[in-house]
Amino acid sequence: MTDALTPFDDAADAAAAVDATRHWLEVAVIGLNLCPFAKAVHVKHQIRWAVTATSDAGTLLAELRRELALLADADPQAIDTTLLIHPRALTDFIDYRFFLDDANRALRKLGYEGILQLASFHPDYEFADAAPDDLANHTNRSPHPMLHLLREASIDRAVAAYPDAEAIYGRNVETLRGLGLEGWRGLLARDPG
Repeated sequence: MTDALTPFDDAADAAAAVDATRHWLEVAVIGLNLCPFAKAVHVKHQIRWAVTATSDAGTLLAELRRELALLADADPQAIDTTLLIHPRALTDFIDYRFFLDDANRALRKLGYEGILQLASFHPDYEFADAAPDDLANHTNRSPHPMLHLLREASIDRAVAAYPDAEAIYGRNVETLRGLGLEGWRGLLARDPG
């Protein structure tokens, strides 16, 4: 399911943002098994692909509130998770990091703490303890800035069914470092079919 929030002047721009994100999800996240829980919601078409043309953080925050409410009210069998893609807003990673505090504050103020949570992805993602060129950062590098809205209950079920879930990050870092930067770029250039 795809929805334009603040609409793009050209619908092709919205479709391109979703297509790039879907490709990344299929070849990197699912293809490398970076998130062992992603494939199920993808093949069941339970991902809401929300894309906004806004370049304004305040408008993005309002759209995030709307998406949180929509996800909380939706039947999990229809929409289990939402990817809020915002290719024009918070393109600077530092601005994005500061925005995450506002986003999590909004989640709490709306009463969704313990029900929903946010995961963060950005083309320039950098973990606090990692060098800028560390391939570990690519575990959270997406084609466009994005907020991933997740249901806590779905996470709990997935973690309960997955042995040693806390080892996922370490395994992902090893996978990416083994792949190398050229391997990563080559992977993203591939057709997922």
